[in-house]
Amino acid sequence: MPDSDTSLFRRIRKLTGRAIGDFNLIEDGDRIAVGVSGGKDSYTLLHVLESLRRKAPVRYELVAVNVDAGYPGYRKEVVEEHLRSHGFAYRMQSTNSYEVIEEKRRPGSSYCSFCARLRRGVLYSLADELGCNKIALGHHLDDFIETLLLNQFYVGTLAAMSPKLLADNGRHTVIRPLVYVEEQDIIAFSRRQQLPVICCACPVCGVVDQKRKRMKRLIRDLQAEIPQIRQSLLGALGNVHPRHLLDRQLGEF
Repeated sequence: MPDSDTSLFRRIRKLTGRAIGDFNLIEDGDRIAVGVSGGKDSYTLLHVLESLRRKAPVRYELVAVNVDAGYPGYRKEVVEEHLRSHGFAYRMQSTNSYEVIEEKRRPGSSYCSFCARLRRGVLYSLADELGCNKIALGHHLDDFIETLLLNQFYVGTLAAMSPKLLADNGRHTVIRPLVYVEEQDIIAFSRRQQLPVICCACPVCGVVDQKRKRMKRLIRDLQAEIPQIRQSLLGALGNVHPRHLLDRQLGEF
């Protein structure tokens, strides 16, 4: 286990525990498939959930799940060694997603969105196979608020992510326990613990989506004037006033 005595880890763990309580993300008897890609977010999520599990008032189990999309050069053995050395129950799953993406992806369309859909389907199937009723993903606070702004600016919807969502198949619940944790803390934790972060090896690995990059820059620039902007935007997601919106389905005009 990473050093759980550091103030940074304690803060991340406290915020994660608060989110679990606020949104009832974990219940007694849950068996949770934790998506572990080899990125900083998923490693952090797994270690924090394991630390919480050891002292939790309810009983739950974790199974780390890694999905290899088949991109040449993906170093899944690095992830497996980390999971094995820390004693996690885990499942490594190889797929031909890369071949499917290369064959079906429309020219100019996003690798990431296509890959995410395929990966999600594999995760659902694995959750069934492993007897998991929940799937935990490593989206953090910045993911939530950036998605909110992206949808407003580019799609014209008031939507972001949900910390707890019943999957389309009706059998699994997707949870995002890092909703209160800022990305900068995850970066700092990952570096301090020297977590073996790897790239997915897809053709756009390491390239930040330009639209999302603009949202990051916008938030960073506004923070100089509004120090609490991240918390304010996140708070807005839980402080909705339907009577002051324009959705005709919410009431008569």
